[in-house]
Order: sequence, then C-alpha cells, then structure tokens
Amino acid sequence: MLCLYIPGQPPYKENHLNGHLPVLQLYTLFSTVLFVIFLPVILLVTLLKNKYRGKTLQRLGLTLGKQLPQDRLGGAPVIWVHALSVGEVTSALPLISGLRRRYPGSLLYFSTTTTTGQATAKRLSKGQVDAVFFSPFDMFFSVQHFIRILRPSLFILVETDFWPGWLYCLKKYNIPSLLVNGRFSKQSLDTYRRFAFLSRPMFSCFTLLSMQTQQDAEAILSLGVPRDKIIQLGNLKFDATTPGNSLPNKTTAKADLGLPEEKPLLICGSTHRGEEKILFGAYCEIKKTLPELCLLIAPRDINRRDEIATLAQSYGLQITRRSDKSAPPPLSGILLLDTLGELAGCYQLADIALIGGSLVPAGGHNPLEAATFGIPILFGPHMEDFAEISRDLVTAGGAQIITNSEELVSQTLILLNSPELFAERGAAARDIVQRNKGVVERHLNIVAQHLHPVS
Repeated sequence: MLCLYIPGQPPYKENHLNGHLPVLQLYTLFSTVLFVIFLPVILLVTLLKNKYRGKTLQRLGLTLGKQLPQDRLGGAPVIWVHALSVGEVTSALPLISGLRRRYPGSLLYFSTTTTTGQATAKRLSKGQVDAVFFSPFDMFFSVQHFIRILRPSLFILVETDFWPGWLYCLKKYNIPSLLVNGRFSKQSLDTYRRFAFLSRPMFSCFTLLSMQTQQDAEAILSLGVPRDKIIQLGNLKFDATTPGNSLPNKTTAKADLGLPEEKPLLICGSTHRGEEKILFGAYCEIKKTLPELCLLIAPRDINRRDEIATLAQSYGLQITRRSDKSAPPPLSGILLLDTLGELAGCYQLADIALIGGSLVPAGGHNPLEAATFGIPILFGPHMEDFAEISRDLVTAGGAQIITNSEELVSQTLILLNSPELFAERGAAARDIVQRNKGVVERHLNIVAQHLHPVS
C-alpha cells in the first residue's frame, strides 16, 4: 500500500474505492518514481533560485509545521481549504468567511499552489484563517506528511487543481473531500474524457462535487461520476463582498487611483494578449467624441505590463502604472492596473465594464464582480468558461455581446449618452446577482453534513 497508516493520527479507516484502487495506486507509484528521478534537478533549481526555495521545502512538507499556530487545540475541527491561484482564492473568500462565522472554534487552513495565489490569500483572508501555506506535491510521502501534520476533519477544494494521488490518500483514510464551485472549461473536459481511466476514479474520490451550473453538473456526470455524488449549488461569487477590496467611496477611490472623479471610466478586466490592441483602437475612436473618457486596463498577467505600455505608445497613448506610486495622474486617462487583488474593488468605480478573455478565444472571465456593483457589462463572443452566467446576463439585459473594436465604440457611446439605458442595464446586472444570493449558506449546510455527520 502506498498510503500507510500514520502513527499518532486519527484512526482513519481504509477505503478500497470499489475497484478504483489499482489505477490510483499505479498513478501514485508512477508520480513518486518520476519525482525521485527528477529530484536532483528540482533540488538544484531550488538551491539556485531563492524564490523557489521556501516554496519547494514547504510543498514537500518539511517546513509546514512552522506555518501553523503553535497553540492549536486538540479536538477542534480542522477544515482544510485549497485554492489554486488568485481567481480560485477570490472565489473561496465568501465561503471562508462563512466557515469562520459558523465554526468560530475550528482550525481553518488555507492552501494555494501559486505564489500569487498565496500572496492574495494572505492579504484577503487575514483574520479569517489560522494559516496560509503552499499545497503538497502530488507524491504519497508529501501528502501523507501534510495529513499527519494537519489532521484534517474535512478537505474542501475550490473550483479546480485536481491531483489523483492527493485525493486518493484523502479518500483512503475516509477524510471527507468536497469540491465547491466546480466548473469545467471545454478544453479541460476534453482532456478528462481522453484520460477517463484516471479522471473517473479521481473524481469518484470526492465525497461530494458541488458544481456552479447545470452544464457543469452534466459535464462531470458524463465522465462517469455517480449521480449521487453531484449537486448544483451555484457560484460562490454571487455572495462575494470583495473583502479587502472595497474602497470607501468613488471620490476617494478615484483620487487614490489618480483618476479624475468627474470623468466616466471604462474598466477592462483580466485582458489577454490581442485584446489590448482592440481596446486601444476603440479608445482612440471614442475619445474623438467623448474626450473625457478614462480607461483602466487590468491584464490577466501583470508581467505583460511592459508589452502593454509599448503597444499603447504605438497608438500615441501614454499610460500610468498603478505599481508606480510616484507617477503623476494619467495624462491620457489610461491607468494600467499592474497590481494583484485590486480589480474587484475597482469595478465599483466603473461606468462600464468590459470582461477580458472574451474578445480572443480564452474562455472569458467571471463577470459577477462587475455585475455586483450594478454597472453595464460588455464581453466578447468567447465566454465559454462562464456560458450560463453570461447567457443569463445577456437575457436579462445586463450585458451586451460585442465582437470587434467598432462595436465596442458604438456600445460605449450609446450607454454613456443614454442615461435611461445605462441605468436599466446596470440594474439588470445587479438583479442577476441579487436573485442568486444564498450560495454560501447552501454550501455551509453541505459542510455541516460532512463535518458533523448525522448518525
């Protein structure tokens, strides 16, 4: 057996996974052997690159104990929440707040995979969780060490970051595992179907899979996961209150960003390569009619800041970077939000929001953060990753699909010159959010069933 009994830990009973055990055992063996083979390279990179040193040691479990509170009480429920990166962290925040409210005496641990995700988690969940740390490598000795140290009563995975070995060990020792806010892109679903021999037993390790939409529920069902393990509870971001991002008021917040308070603002969030070209072209056209319009661009990858600045210059535009605190206010009205964790709070300052990743085939990003503040929303035709949410917004009149620069120009001018239409679309967007409130409470009820099972 690859997952051995852990002395001194809760007497987790073995669960033989109804025939799935051999596949998951072989995967765990293979991944562990592969890791050992490449261990010298990993150690060399770790020694040479300081930024990887602490992360690698922690993911091996060697420094995990130092991340945890030293005065943790024995017998307290331990809830381990995991989120891959920044997007998943922000999805998890409403649930984490709910867990802390309902289980004030529990130990609440929050793990992430990426460095940016951990930085965001530490900042936005401060005071809510007992520790934030990196997730284990998907090798049996790393996962076992984490389980031995953390002693989880319940494991909650947010949206994605599926690892067969990790889930296998949790299942084998009867640690309840919940997927919350589950969703699948078309690309990931195709991959899981292609490797169904592994994905089916992996997903079957979950105690319950809570999916965002009916489409997501049908997708996981098509992979062969038992129907009684699947439930649709909605998107946690419907209950998001953007903790740590809320800005006191429009006047103060706009001044803080270096933007004039009296001028309209278009925010383009989570943009991808190819979209800035469309935006800058449209912005130049809009300025001919509406010269006071300001533009805030928040790229999905902030490491593209230099590339975007150079592109702006090719259009005769100058931008101010949010990260440059000494820079003067943006003369051209363009602000590049090249910082982490601020976009959600900035949406309340916008007059119109354009959702990135949708004008190019990148699947789109979640429009709910913008909809929460009741502003008209625009997005391109590529919203596959949020198909049901975007469809509902369009149907309700809270969002409009655009396909090119010309349509962005026309829709922006129509909205900013039509107060009644502007108010109508903003109200429709907010109404979608309000009608779907209560997602966190539904998840907490499911958590209660598995953290304290009914006898």
